[in-house]
Amino acid sequence: MWAAMSPLLLSGYQRGDAREDTGALEEACIAVAMLAPALAALVVVRWIERGGRARDVLALRWEKPWGRAVRSCLTAFAVPAALTAAALILAALAGRYPFAGVRWDGLGPWAAGAVLGMLLSLPLFFGEELGWQGYLFPRLLGNGDRRRVLRAYVLTGAAFALWHLPTLLMGGQYPGRPWWVSVPAMLVSCLLILPVLTWLRLRSDSVVPAVIAHAVVSSVSVGMVKEFADSDAELDPLHMGLAGWPGWIVTGAFVTFLAVTGRLHPSHYATPTTPRTSPVGHR
Repeated sequence: MWAAMSPLLLSGYQRGDAREDTGALEEACIAVAMLAPALAALVVVRWIERGGRARDVLALRWEKPWGRAVRSCLTAFAVPAALTAAALILAALAGRYPFAGVRWDGLGPWAAGAVLGMLLSLPLFFGEELGWQGYLFPRLLGNGDRRRVLRAYVLTGAAFALWHLPTLLMGGQYPGRPWWVSVPAMLVSCLLILPVLTWLRLRSDSVVPAVIAHAVVSSVSVGMVKEFADSDAELDPLHMGLAGWPGWIVTGAFVTFLAVTGRLHPSHYATPTTPRTSPVGHR
């Protein structure tokens, strides 16, 4: 991550506004960085651990039957989109989000463009999630006892957050905020959204839904914040969307529901042929 971001760090790049678009150099550095977790996981699985086919070890597969796979992918899209909508409503009610109403005449084209952009970015999010959900979380999970499960969620979430440290120092996720605000905020955001991604991975026994959900969080959700806001208003991610306190509240409530109902434990998805201590199971 640091190597990929070094051209931007050395140039003194700082993102100063949430509406600011990224340039070609920024996009290139981000793309290289996002592929790094998958490359690291593939190297370890293929040449160090030698524990089987990388595709199987990293859960790079489609859920079967196909109808279930499609439902899992649709769920992976709908859940973060719904959480974002709830966060924006909460922020608007609190007077922190400048909601400008729904522009129905332009909603269809915007939604189509947002979905297309998300689909085109999927390879980059495979780069991240093959590292986090494909490799790191199952390794930390170990035998699946309660203490190991909690540790896996916390450590994977922390790694996920701190991996973003170079971009946080440049104002990437929280423009204009100092690092002592943006880093803890990102840590909270990742610790809360990671269980949602892991739930999607566990229930499908595949990283694909987690990849889709991550792409929605990073592209469609961010686009929703901009699309429904007053075009002249300043946007502060800390007070709107999934990266801010409204998102923490709604995501935290959803994660609490998943935890209380047992959906965050791998044993919830175990079948008679899948040991309860297996890192992943089938729905």
